[in-house]
This record gives sequence, C-alpha cells and structure tokens, in this order.
Amino acid sequence: MVDDLKKGLEGVLVAESELSSIDGDAGRLIYRGYPIEDLARGATYEEVLYLLWNGHLPHADELEAFTESLTEERTVNDDVLATMERLADADERPMAALRTAVSMFSATEPEGDADPEDLDATARKGRRITAKIPTALAAFERYRLDEEPVDPDPDLGLAANFLYMLTGEQPDDVAAETFDQALILHADHGLNASTFTSMVIGSTMADIYSAVTGGVAALSGPLHGGANQDVMEVLIEIDESNKDPLEWVEEATDEGRRIPGFGHRVYNVKDPRARILQERSKELAENGDDKWYDITTTIENYLSEEKGLVEKGIAPNVDFYSGSVYYQLGIPIDMYTPIFAMSRAGGWIAHVLEYQDDNRLIRPRARYTGPEDETFVSLDER
Repeated sequence: MVDDLKKGLEGVLVAESELSSIDGDAGRLIYRGYPIEDLARGATYEEVLYLLWNGHLPHADELEAFTESLTEERTVNDDVLATMERLADADERPMAALRTAVSMFSATEPEGDADPEDLDATARKGRRITAKIPTALAAFERYRLDEEPVDPDPDLGLAANFLYMLTGEQPDDVAAETFDQALILHADHGLNASTFTSMVIGSTMADIYSAVTGGVAALSGPLHGGANQDVMEVLIEIDESNKDPLEWVEEATDEGRRIPGFGHRVYNVKDPRARILQERSKELAENGDDKWYDITTTIENYLSEEKGLVEKGIAPNVDFYSGSVYYQLGIPIDMYTPIFAMSRAGGWIAHVLEYQDDNRLIRPRARYTGPEDETFVSLDER
C-alpha cells in the first residue's frame, strides 16, 4: 500500500494542544477558550503570556508577581549589546540580528544547563528570553541610528517599554495600548511554521534557547513573516504615486499584481485580528494622519466588493492592518517581522512547554523517489 503524501504536512494532525484554536470559516480565534476579541480589548500582553504559560488568567497578586519577574529580566548582557552594535554597523538584517541575540542569551543563563526535563527551569528561561528580546531589538535599532540604547523603564509594561526604548520617549496611552494589543494578537496562532519548528527542536529536548532561535529563523522566511512589511511598502508606493488609491489599486489588479495582506492558509473569511487592528488604525487616524487608514479601507472595499475576493475565500489577514498601525507608531518597516517574533516567542515557549510535558520525538518520514540499483564504481574507474 502506498502511503498518502501530504506536501507541507497539509492537514496532518501531529499534536494536541490546549493553547489556541482557529475556525477559519467563522473567522474565530481563541486562546485557551477565550475569544481573541475579549483578550485584545480587556487584557494586557503580560496577562496573555501568563494565560498561555500557566493555563489560566492571573489574579491580581499573580499578575503582579509575574510582571515583576519579567521586568527584572529585561537587562541584556554587555556582550549582547556589543554584538548588536557590530551587526548594526555591518547593516545586518534585523531578523538575523534577533536570531543572534536569542542564541547569545544562553551564555549568561544563571541556571546553566538545567535538566532538560525540568519544565519549571525551562519556563524560567523562557521568561528571560521574552523579557530580553525587546531590549535587544530596541538596542539594535538605536545603534542603526548612531544613538545609544535606552535602558528599560521598570515602571512601564512590556509594550510601552519597548516603544520607549525604541524612540527614547514614553508613548502616550493610545500608542501603548495599541502596541500591547498588537502583541496579544500575534502571541499564538496554532501550529504555524515557526511554532512547529520550535516544537520539533523542543521534541529533541534541546534547550528553550535553541527552540526560540529556530522559531526566529523560520519566521524570517518571506512565506511566513514579513507580509506586513510588504503591505506598508505598497501603501507608501500608493501615497507617493499621487494617484487616488482606488485608481492605483484598479490599475494594479488589472495588471495582475498581487496585493499583499489578503488571503490566509487557515481563514476563509476576514481574519479576526485584522478586524481588531482596523479599529485601532481608525483610532490612530483620528488622533493623527488618516491617510493610511483611508488607503487600506479603500483597498479592502474594492477588493472585497468589486473584485469579490471575499466570496472566493480571500479576505484581509492580520498583516493588512498591522503594517500601517506599526507605521503610525513610528516603528521602522524592517522591524515589523522582529516585532512579530517578539510577540510570538511567548507562543513558541508555551507550545514547547506543553509538548515536552508529554514528549515524543517528532520524526516524520519521506517517500524515497531516487534510483534503486546503482552499481558502485571506484574512484579511479569513474
């Protein structure tokens, strides 16, 4: 009997998880049973991290202790900062710099090489990684601008602190809440490529630093991360063309050009995260420049109504609105995917912890399609 081949593991069940669930037909996403809309509008990123890692939303005292433990781990080693400076000077890509930083974090791990089956130690290491990623990323960007890094502010939450370290100025409430919400929306999303990569590495009982480094590497590929950067580059192109957005998108689609930010391997309707970020984009527009919100909504309405993409199961995904939201927050375009990783690291860690609790080495098979009866010829006779 010939085994069925599932290219890309399409539709293959390889694990069970209590972390997140996606209903692509209904446009529904839940984290441990909670609708993403409720979490995004009512919780903080720290609360969502606690939920993913511990299985329940924290009480006030639990959240205080958890947040304090994260805050205490924000500082990164001087060697990491020096490496970020060298990479910035070398014009390295931000995702590659992040991959290097996460790998370096393990050199100063206070618990050293703990027993890989000690999941409590793994969780503590995961907490350190999550706390340090924003600091390393912000430092890298500051070095690119020939400016000194900004020390973490212990009085700010993870989202607000990142914006502060990035710009040197404390964000206003709208900016801080918007970015915090964006981190929540990207924290987990089922068994995507980077999460699966982290789980495969974790299944070997490699340390969590290796698993998260692998997740960063997988996310750096253009078929997984990076679409929000593509969206923003298109929006800027439209703005600089001095054309009416509707005219531009009509010409682009008539030429067969693909508009990034539409379509998803799981969702057949509008991504629920896109709906939430669209609301935030509108709010930011009301407090500043409304052109990005106007352009995105114009494109969405045209492609959805005139071109009927939604009827074909091709609707806006989270990247379609996250790009312009990040841009309005003053975040450099090539930092969008690293920010994705900064958020998703929490999900990677959660999946590794969950999988290692009942671990089985992930070891799929490939169907051999090469020759069977080759005759070996020694080197001097070839």
